[in-house]
Amino acid sequence: MNISMISFTENGMVLSMYIAGRMTGESRVHADEACVRTGRASGLEHGGKEMYEPKAGVQVFTKCTTCPELVHKHGIRYVKQPLADWAKEQMNEGNALLFIGACGIAVRAVAPNITDKLHDSPVLVMDEKGRYVIPVLSGHMGGANELALMLAEKTGAEPVITTATDLNDRFAVDLFAKKNRLFIVNREGIARVSSKVLAGQGITMAVETGHFREDVPLPEGITMAAYPPAQYVDIVVTSEKREFDTAILLRPREYVIGIGCKRGKEIEPVRGFIMRALQELGITGTQVAMLASIDRKREEASLLTWSRQEQIPFVTYSAAELQKVEGNVNRSDFVREKVGVDNVCERAALRACEGHGKLVYEKHAENGMTIAVARREWKAGFL
Repeated sequence: MNISMISFTENGMVLSMYIAGRMTGESRVHADEACVRTGRASGLEHGGKEMYEPKAGVQVFTKCTTCPELVHKHGIRYVKQPLADWAKEQMNEGNALLFIGACGIAVRAVAPNITDKLHDSPVLVMDEKGRYVIPVLSGHMGGANELALMLAEKTGAEPVITTATDLNDRFAVDLFAKKNRLFIVNREGIARVSSKVLAGQGITMAVETGHFREDVPLPEGITMAAYPPAQYVDIVVTSEKREFDTAILLRPREYVIGIGCKRGKEIEPVRGFIMRALQELGITGTQVAMLASIDRKREEASLLTWSRQEQIPFVTYSAAELQKVEGNVNRSDFVREKVGVDNVCERAALRACEGHGKLVYEKHAENGMTIAVARREWKAGFL
């Protein structure tokens, strides 16, 4: 998960760089115009540790109302942009947002850009002294709670988790869906189920025959019902297109997209290529579990952007891993010569299924791009 941080004081900017230096993945450090603009933070301290200049690859931004355009100076990019516009930009890219400052600033910045709890970007707030970190939006589905715990571990801050099911150590249906790669069809049912759980009432669940993981004990208060259920159950998990008397219907993300493309391919051709493949299969993005490719594409901007915007994980594998994948694929000596494996898209899709899937859309090529889709065997359980 990529994280974009913004601070509003010099101490906040120091803390941002401290965090960026300890994060994996891309970290973007932004600062309000009131912050220092030298890009340096030596001499200041956080948690007894002396700060330093940003590590290589960390982008440091500062917002400047006096600059008419983007300017690079001393390694800092100055951006003239209202805070709400900045937040919208980051959320559209699917980045997590960390505001280092007052909670009210974060609320006002993201309020115009909130959609719903299944699609909102994770938003967190941390005070400039690094004492507390608070997830304020998308705690479960977006992963803000998990990110808060990770930030707490790296900085020594105290995580302030406010979601009721976490506070009471109770079953959370939206977190269950996320861990099992399930799509929530009717999100309004989340509150109904959570209310019963928090009231100490038992809930019932029915999982499509052959798809329930029985190797993990059931949490307290959950009873499994026969499938298909003959009467009302709180949660139904199935890929079947039928009507059920239930509070929440969960459908598996059954498909994996394997993709390859030329370096520097723009996002719009990639997005159109993917959408056409899904339309031919008669499926939607909500049924897609992963986007997969070869590891040399792990930093490909268009694939990363599509993954973030669609909130679909992007996974990559080495040429050696892909070559070991068993099954009938369309082999190419030319591709093997170029990247070390005879097929990228089909092998990547199958590899992501971990040996339990089959191709349902063989390799299609178009304008420097290749795509294939595999259907994985799914199971749901209490991981």
